[in-house]
Amino acid sequence: QQQSRQPDLVEGSLPVFVFPTELVFYADEQASHKQVLTLYNPYEFALKFKVLCTAPNKYAVVDATGAVKPQCCVDIVIRHRDVRACHYGVIDKFRLQVSEQSQRKALGRKEVMATLLPSAAQEQPQARPQEEERRMKEQLADRVFFEQTAFQTESRTASGGPSLLTVLLGLVCMAALMLPTLGEQESTVPVYLHLSVNKKLVAAYVLGLLTMVILRT
Repeated sequence: QQQSRQPDLVEGSLPVFVFPTELVFYADEQASHKQVLTLYNPYEFALKFKVLCTAPNKYAVVDATGAVKPQCCVDIVIRHRDVRACHYGVIDKFRLQVSEQSQRKALGRKEVMATLLPSAAQEQPQARPQEEERRMKEQLADRVFFEQTAFQTESRTASGGPSLLTVLLGLVCMAALMLPTLGEQESTVPVYLHLSVNKKLVAAYVLGLLTMVILRT
């Protein structure tokens, strides 16, 4: 039991769950200048996190460092504060590093791309393949240096109400979590309805994201 709470993980091996995995800001849409990253902790132990960026002077971030309780999530608000034409099409990168609260080494990391475009209506289809090519080159080179900064504090904003599909999907995830785990013997539920631990982790992760969507309404 103690081992399940604090697994023996090597540095960089822990999967990090972040949504969305890409941020696109539009110069002509004021609402898009402030966006939310949701960091979810599906594990049974608390995590501390740190947000790094390749261009910290262009962004303001709420709670660039903090902690996430077990099976909870936290919102990280990111605002583009240098909307100029010279930044159009430039791909910046945010890196979210997580570690166990009693350790300093980064158990996991996740990179999120951020791009500023002039307008959603003018977004060119060919921009996507170019972005993917640059992303692959950066990952292969693995030589991007991130700067830790003190980000400005920004207030949070609320979004619209949840859709019916969001509520139904949340109910499905709750039902999946209530089903027996694969390997349990004392259960009247048929064996084919027993779910593996990995499937329940995915259901918990999705449910956490949906919960934050509903709570922000």
